[in-house]
Amino acid sequence: MPEPVRLPIADGVQLIKNVIIPMRDGVRLAADLYMPDPDSARRNGWARTPVVMEYIPYRKDEVNLAGAAHYLYLPRHGYTVARVDIRGTGASEGVNVDEYTLEEQVDGYDAIEWLAQQPWCDGHVNMLGISYGGFTALQVASHNPPHLTSIIPVDFTDDRYTDDCHYRGGLLRMYYDLGWYGTRMIAWGAMPPDPEWSSNWAEVWEQHLAALRNEPYLLKWLQHQTDGEYWRPGSVRDFPERIHCPAFLIGGWRDGYPNPPLRLYQALVETFRRNVSTGKPPYKVLIGPWNHAWPSHGLPGPRIDFLREVVRWLDYWCKDVQNGVMDEPPVVVYMQHSQAPVVDRLETVGQWRAEINWPPPGAQAQTLYLEEGQRLDRAPGEAGEDSFEYNPTVGVAGGLWSGGVQFGLPGDQRPDEALSLVYTTPPLESDVPILGWPRVLLCLSSSASVVGFAVSLSDVAPDGKSHLVAKGMLNATRRTSLRDPEPLTPGKIVELEIEIDCTAWVFAQGHRIRLSIAGADWPNVWPTPELAINHVYRGKARPSRLILPVVPAGGSAKPPAFAPSTASVTRHSEAVHPPTWTVSYDVLTGRATSEVRVYQNFRVNSMTTIAREFAAVCQVDARDPAHASARGWHVCRVERPNSITQGRADTVIESTATHFHVTIDLEVRVNEAVHIQKRWTGTLERQLL
Repeated sequence: MPEPVRLPIADGVQLIKNVIIPMRDGVRLAADLYMPDPDSARRNGWARTPVVMEYIPYRKDEVNLAGAAHYLYLPRHGYTVARVDIRGTGASEGVNVDEYTLEEQVDGYDAIEWLAQQPWCDGHVNMLGISYGGFTALQVASHNPPHLTSIIPVDFTDDRYTDDCHYRGGLLRMYYDLGWYGTRMIAWGAMPPDPEWSSNWAEVWEQHLAALRNEPYLLKWLQHQTDGEYWRPGSVRDFPERIHCPAFLIGGWRDGYPNPPLRLYQALVETFRRNVSTGKPPYKVLIGPWNHAWPSHGLPGPRIDFLREVVRWLDYWCKDVQNGVMDEPPVVVYMQHSQAPVVDRLETVGQWRAEINWPPPGAQAQTLYLEEGQRLDRAPGEAGEDSFEYNPTVGVAGGLWSGGVQFGLPGDQRPDEALSLVYTTPPLESDVPILGWPRVLLCLSSSASVVGFAVSLSDVAPDGKSHLVAKGMLNATRRTSLRDPEPLTPGKIVELEIEIDCTAWVFAQGHRIRLSIAGADWPNVWPTPELAINHVYRGKARPSRLILPVVPAGGSAKPPAFAPSTASVTRHSEAVHPPTWTVSYDVLTGRATSEVRVYQNFRVNSMTTIAREFAAVCQVDARDPAHASARGWHVCRVERPNSITQGRADTVIESTATHFHVTIDLEVRVNEAVHIQKRWTGTLERQLL
């Protein structure tokens, strides 16, 4: 192999392209290294530096540095960043058959140990990553590579079935996998490595194209509609005791993954205290108000100088700098307050809160019962019931699930509430702060055998605006088990416990707490097939209720003072080519259509530009929810002098009462000539879904 190319890319930083990392089975992964340049290293005495590895399948040769500040910031503070393409993706050799495989995890182990042995590494290797990179940080850490010093997962999950982009409460997600991640990975998997940096790019590309005989990720996800062994290997929630290194867990309340940070933090601390008799657990958790983005760029703000906190963490664990980072409170969260529910807002009203422990000292459960007159009250009243009709178009006001799409925050909930069963408290006599997981216990029956329930906790301002705090949902056929669903018996009363997403919120004096119950969260999850009339029962004998995790007004510790982010952000609607989300209703047929489109254009270097398009169109008929449909497409276009390579993947899923019918088409063109075409089709039985 030729020597990697060294490029000065910014003041104090050099980029080393396409470093080859051998795996134990002979396959070679490709990495780019962002390092202090020789002058900076000499000036600061950095003969060898710790390494921060980012391990993802998202094509290292197509980095947009405008949204990846850590590639420049960390080298300027004495760290090397290794961006590694996962096996079978980007410029790495091999075949990629699925996400988060055991083979992928073992490769991560091997990459860490190889990096640690290089003459420019001081023996410390850390993992930092957002989303997929956060997942892999946890999964690789569970194998305990000897030289893995610490991990910093951001916007991650610890459970691939309950808290990922495929299923929610045993309901199939709808718009996201088709319009964003699932279809994107089909198109990206067929695109070539960059021939500028990879001398064996053609060989690697042919390996990747040959792998297209394997079915796409998307079909695998649809084949596993219940929890089970398929989802477990990448779910560290099952084995937190395997993670031994320090961990700095970071999340956002408007991210698609609000549950894992505190849940995993608690599990890690409990494991540490069982196994280690003395000492402080080496874990921290930070949750801001952000969506699926680095905390320096997250919306809504306030945004923080996140990389300053990363360097402080790394300096402590890699360089033994006694900077007090582990003397600060281990749990820091942003307590949100009500404000006008503008879907394109830049900031969140609230304040930082810190706790010395989890669960928070002084926390207690407060129960509010569903009562006559659609009230929430402190005590159960007389027996009664309320009913509502399942409307599969409810959910738009709740916004778009954020696992990559960074717009579509919740708006005013009243349009959805008008089609839901709603219970509200009187105006509050004092503030009610909550932190943790609200829960809803419902005694209910349905005329359908397959039906889902989505519950929304909202803050109603004195002017009537309803701001979504958090949401939970459950496919009622999974009421006793996510692995072994059972249909409902129409008319039979059952009890459901629905966990609402973890949150931190202050319901202010004079505001009202509202719980709304619906049968859908469209277009976020696929509608269940049967029309239904649902009944919710209340009273002492069947006490349907909301349980809130109320905490003292102030935290048990003083929160740290974060430096504000220097990143410049604007509203998504103000972009030159803004994303769009439109919802329309055919008045004659009652059919509802949601269309989401996102465009990205950026320059990688003077020779290469990237253009991408993501889109999803979802449809449902309120009178016939069984026959819902969704189609998504992703276009990836790479332009170089005399060369335009474009990959396009199109996915369509159409449902009937009993099956999902899937069509996937892939086409790669080079200078408009068709280079490869591939199609997949499938019919999959709905498993009480």
